[in-house]
Amino acid sequence: MTTQQPGADPLYAVAAVDLVKVYGSGDAAVRALDGVTVGFTRAEFTAIMGPSGSGKSTLMHCLAGLDTATSGRALLGGTDLTRLSDRVLTKVRRERIGFVFQSFNLLPQLSAVRNITLPLDLAGRRPEPDLFDHLVTTLGLADRLNHRPSELSGGQQQRVALARALVSRPEVVFADEPTGNLDSAAGAQVLTLLRDAARDLGQTVVMVTHDPNAAAYADRVVLLADGRVAGDLHQPDRATIADALAQQAVAR
Repeated sequence: MTTQQPGADPLYAVAAVDLVKVYGSGDAAVRALDGVTVGFTRAEFTAIMGPSGSGKSTLMHCLAGLDTATSGRALLGGTDLTRLSDRVLTKVRRERIGFVFQSFNLLPQLSAVRNITLPLDLAGRRPEPDLFDHLVTTLGLADRLNHRPSELSGGQQQRVALARALVSRPEVVFADEPTGNLDSAAGAQVLTLLRDAARDLGQTVVMVTHDPNAAAYADRVVLLADGRVAGDLHQPDRATIADALAQQAVAR
C-alpha cells in the first residue's frame, strides 16, 4: 500500500504537504495532524477513514480552508491555502470548492432551486443550463424545485445539498459524513451519486466517513491513525476496508 505523493504534478486537485495541526498549547496541546503528506487525484472519489481522533476531519477541514494548519501546505491545485488572507480564502471556498455536510446546511426560507443556485448567486454567476438540468434530473429533484427544505425528506434535502455542491463545477467537493443522517436506502443513493459525479462528470470528491459500506463506493480509501497516513487502498471492497480497519485497531 503506497500512498500517492503530491507535488507540482497537475494530477492532484488537492493535496497536503507535511501538514501539521496542533490544538491548544503546553501540556494541553493535541497534535491532530502530524506531518501528513497525501495527494487526491482529479476526477477520483476518495474516502478518508480512521478511528475517532485519527485526524480525518481535521485533514478535510484544513484542505477545504475551513481550518488553519499549524505548519505545512494545503494545496488546491496550485494555490497554497495556508498563505491566503481570510478574505481571499472565503472567495476561494465559494468559487472553487463544494461542500456536502451531514446536516445538509440548507437555508430554510429558500426553495430547493434557490438553495441549489445560492453559491452561484453569491458569485454573480448563472448556472450552466445543461449541467443544472442534468443534476436535477439525475437527482430526481425536478418536481421538488419549488419546495422548501421543511417540505422535503432527509434524502431529498441531501440531494439538494449535493446539487448545490456540484452545480458550480468546483475543483473539489468535500463531503463530511454525508450519509450520517440518512436511512440506508437514501444513503446508498447519495453515495452512488457521488461516485457517478467522479466517473461521469470528472468531479474530484473527497469524503470523510467511518462506515466501510460507504467507503466501498469510493475509488480509493486513505487511512489515518494518530494524525498520520496509515494506509492507502485502491479500488477496495467492503471486506478489504474492514480488514484494514481491524488491523489498525490491533496495531493500536
